[in-house]
Amino acid sequence: MPDATVTSETGSATIRPEEAHFFGALAADWWDPAGSSAMLHKLNPVRLKFLREAVDMHWGGDIESVRPLAGKVVLDVGCGAGLLTEPLARLGGEVTGVDASPENTRAAAAHSEGAGLDIRYIPGELGSLGLGHFDLVTSMEVIEHVADKQAFAVQLAAHLAPGGVMVLSTPNRTLASRALLVEAAEASGMVPKGTHDWHDFVTPEELENLLEAAGLEMGNPQGVAWSPSKGLHLSDDLSLNYIVTARHA
Repeated sequence: MPDATVTSETGSATIRPEEAHFFGALAADWWDPAGSSAMLHKLNPVRLKFLREAVDMHWGGDIESVRPLAGKVVLDVGCGAGLLTEPLARLGGEVTGVDASPENTRAAAAHSEGAGLDIRYIPGELGSLGLGHFDLVTSMEVIEHVADKQAFAVQLAAHLAPGGVMVLSTPNRTLASRALLVEAAEASGMVPKGTHDWHDFVTPEELENLLEAAGLEMGNPQGVAWSPSKGLHLSDDLSLNYIVTARHA
């Protein structure tokens, strides 16, 4: 695991206790593809497709390799019960998952142990854990839930090793995202009521500014769109959700 003596922290708390409680209450249901995290199960393959391509391009690895993260240390921030963390471990990474909810990290640890995966899970405020630097930092669908977005971006940047790459995804704040990701998704039961506050969604321009202030350079965002024929898929349409890379400037 990474050297825990190397750390750069911010004293600002990013965790909203009510958000941690909300998602912690769903911990036992995370791995049910028809349960409260059904949308994340559908989204995960799309995120992984982008992430795999980003990893191959960043390190110039063998695109045929089944373990492109071998020899890399990986941090998944806001890991929930490990829906993304486990695939990162299967891709060869030495993975640490951090989440605001202890219920989530306990559920994640139990599931990964049952799957025979060696993953370290830690609950708490990222900036206070002293975890050190990581080659790959991921944080998917998280920044819209934190109390201080700039402090969170600084915390993420502080954990990215020189030469490393970060991958982030988040909903865009548009009329389309409010109609589909909040109103329609909650009404249909695809996500639990209260999952999202549309006003906390972050536009690509806002995210770029947050990352730039944290010393990171954002790559070109790619949209995660939906259509009846394709379902969720990577797209040039950023109106619902988007995913990006970031590197030290």
